[in-house]
Amino acid sequence: MGHLKHRDLNATRERLRDQVAHALRAALISGELRPGEVYSAPVLAEDFGISATPVREAMLDLAREGLVEPVRNKGFRVTEVNERDLDQYTEIRALIEIPMVGRITRTAARAELEALRPVAEEIVRAARDHDLIGYLEADRQFHLELLGLSGNDRLVETVGDLRKRSRLYGLTALDEQGELIPSAEEHHELLDLMLAGDAKAAEKCMAKHLGHVRSLWARSDRGDLIRGFPHPRG
Repeated sequence: MGHLKHRDLNATRERLRDQVAHALRAALISGELRPGEVYSAPVLAEDFGISATPVREAMLDLAREGLVEPVRNKGFRVTEVNERDLDQYTEIRALIEIPMVGRITRTAARAELEALRPVAEEIVRAARDHDLIGYLEADRQFHLELLGLSGNDRLVETVGDLRKRSRLYGLTALDEQGELIPSAEEHHELLDLMLAGDAKAAEKCMAKHLGHVRSLWARSDRGDLIRGFPHPRG
């Protein structure tokens, strides 16, 4: 026992699994559950004061998201993400998302883009309120719904998987330093450029945004990895 801070879970059986998964994501973000460590469902269940079954089911949900991996007869290991992984994930995202933003700018209806404005506002609100789970959920919704305007479901799935494998890295430290808010506000800047029909500027904004995120992760100048990419011509 003692892995997690006390959290009250009061839900019907069908909702308990989701509540546990949500609490475990929060523990991953806060660092209560540490990368590389193995945690058993029965021990975590004692911390929650519930049976092991919903905890095991929730951990399987997190495994499908790439956040943990099963360890036979022991439990689940929190997935480790190193600098090389982050560089590679971000490079793939840039190769997909930068040119796709230009394409969507040229083809999407204004109403489709305007529909993303409340989600962009939610990202900023969550950043200001230090709501890390809300920030992650809104940020994921914005980027995947934006890419969804391309009509390519496989592309959306690919980027969604890349985001799952990297989204928790360093988030708590960035929040404490107040560095999430500028990144959050870039979503409004991107929408404004797309609504103005400036595909080339939108591509540059997306490149800046991905480079910003990567450099914040590393808390160094490593973000030049993306800022140095050649941008597709508009």
